Amino acid sequence: MNEPAPDLLHLGAADISRLLPPAAAADAVEAALRGGLDPEDCPPRTQVTVPAGQLLLMPATAGGHAGVKIAGVAPANPARGLPRITGGYLLLDGRTLVPLAFLDGAALTALRTPAVSAVALRQLAAPDTRHAVIFGAGPQAYGHLEAALAERPLTRVTVVSRRTEHAERLAAHARALGPHARTGTSDDVAGADLVLCCTTAREPLFDGRLVPDHATVIAVGSHEPDARETDTALVRRSAVYVEARAAARREAGDLLVPETEGAVGPDHIRGTLAELITGRTGPDAGRPQLFKSVGMAWEDLAVAAAVHRAATTGAGGET
Repeated sequence: MNEPAPDLLHLGAADISRLLPPAAAADAVEAALRGGLDPEDCPPRTQVTVPAGQLLLMPATAGGHAGVKIAGVAPANPARGLPRITGGYLLLDGRTLVPLAFLDGAALTALRTPAVSAVALRQLAAPDTRHAVIFGAGPQAYGHLEAALAERPLTRVTVVSRRTEHAERLAAHARALGPHARTGTSDDVAGADLVLCCTTAREPLFDGRLVPDHATVIAVGSHEPDARETDTALVRRSAVYVEARAAARREAGDLLVPETEGAVGPDHIRGTLAELITGRTGPDAGRPQLFKSVGMAWEDLAVAAAVHRAATTGAGGET
């Protein structure tokens, strides 16, 4: 008897936000790694230059699912009132490759990237982390604020952005969620417990010498080998962690630029996210902890599968 093909679910931005809160998305990422997924085996991102910017293709398979994200990066879109990140995600049954769901790609990315950062936060940030400095005021900054609040007892938030009105808007949003929040400058990293870099910058955002030894820095803004949000001084003095060494060697400009300067070697990476959560490595006390994320296809798959599970069974979580 033939198996009936399931109806294809269409899950928009509102559905994704409703179905999977930040902590549950982080749980899905962590569960994938605890379940034995090896990010080093994840296919590399395919990047094609198009007139509007970049077209990215990101396939992955794990557990009972496969999937692919087609994402557009259109730098001119915000000036048109459109999102910089566009696209969609097709989730497939891993056994039959029958399509199960089509998800809003920008909303999935806005949930997935903070979820990965939250997993790193769980392992690296001090339990009493109180003051977060956020660089950027776009969708990723909002997502990282909410993810950090779900993981640590923040009481102060400082927003640093090139556009004052956007920084003020994010600070007001942070205040509505509980912490005291204000706008600030890059020098505010000197009093930070947590620094979240969520920008499109191609040059360092702050002086890495100012970051306290106890602080955790998370940089998610770029996946290009010549773009970075953190400077050589910070990389040299930090314990560095990544999603996968292979992906970092291809795309993590925050680490590759200092290497080309001769400031650090290719062995400067202390560990990966999987090594952190399985206990094969841990935080290195006495210096900043730096997690550099480039974004990987397995992360989209883990979160997309959790969203689909929540939509069909009412339960998010493990892939």
